[in-house]
Amino acid sequence: MTLVVALALLVGLGVGSRYLPMPYLVAGPGITLDTVGRTEEGPVIRIDGADSYEHEGSLSMVTVQYAGGPQRRLDFLTVVRAWLSPTEAVLPEELLFPAGRSPEEVSERQTVQMNDSQTSATAAALNQLGLGYDAIPVVGDTVEGMPADGLVEPGDVVLAVDGEKVLTRSEGEPGTVVGTALVVERVGSREPGEPVVLTLDRDGEEIEVEMVSEPGEEGRAAVGVLISDEMDFPIEVDITVGDIGGPSAGMMFALGIMDRLSEEGLTGGASIAGSGTITSAGEIGGVSGIQQKMVSAQRAGAGYFFVAADSCSQVFESAAYGELEVVRVETLTDAVEALETIRTGEGELTRCE
Repeated sequence: MTLVVALALLVGLGVGSRYLPMPYLVAGPGITLDTVGRTEEGPVIRIDGADSYEHEGSLSMVTVQYAGGPQRRLDFLTVVRAWLSPTEAVLPEELLFPAGRSPEEVSERQTVQMNDSQTSATAAALNQLGLGYDAIPVVGDTVEGMPADGLVEPGDVVLAVDGEKVLTRSEGEPGTVVGTALVVERVGSREPGEPVVLTLDRDGEEIEVEMVSEPGEEGRAAVGVLISDEMDFPIEVDITVGDIGGPSAGMMFALGIMDRLSEEGLTGGASIAGSGTITSAGEIGGVSGIQQKMVSAQRAGAGYFFVAADSCSQVFESAAYGELEVVRVETLTDAVEALETIRTGEGELTRCE
């Protein structure tokens, strides 16, 4: 009787767990999208205002496909199957859906990150090609309770700090600090409590506002102005990726834009995939999900996988490790030099260690 009852309880527990919702996500290999390829809507990267070219080879962004979430919880058996799978990973739900944030807010944030990554990729590509563009420091918002609150408005363009003109990118010498970085540097160079005078362009009118700085991050002087460089590009770059969000395709966007603008292709016909964020200065940052993205790249037929140095530790845990030639990069220059090595067969590729 004891065995019968225990068996009945065990069967009941197994059946019940099948429908028990679990607060986890399952990350699996997602889609790949060739940034220099085409979709039904046309080229993934479309360039207006300059000659563009099409070449053999591919430069693919890769994605992770997530299952689960607050609105579609996974059952116990699905989570266990994913945990045992060599190509999937089980993650806490809050990694993608932080407490206090709705799924709609998460989706909106990922869309903003995708748009920002495309802008940064365009800037980085133009920098790498030596094509000029302007970067103008524009106020996005002010911090409530800080000195600039009520004096500086969103949309104001910062023209000068303490009467010294803020150089935009087109006005500064190569390698000099310009734009937003110059504003931050000049404001932060004083002692907290010292006054700051900002000259602003507000709707075409030049005005001056004076305020007393306060201690900010690391004790440096701050006034509570949130600014960023508004890019004024000489060409129009339109990137179509559908509903994909997040910043991790930045590196591949930049390489795709360069390939489109270059008479000679970057790949030499090779199939390249990769994942990494990018700044306008061409710095490549690490991302998560490399294990699954490498599997996506392998399934799509890529021969090489470009990965940010910060993501190298994930490479060795991928089921596709050993099936792809993994190339470690820290900057867009590194990636371009690696492509030249692949194209010419001369030199050595830098790998994760």
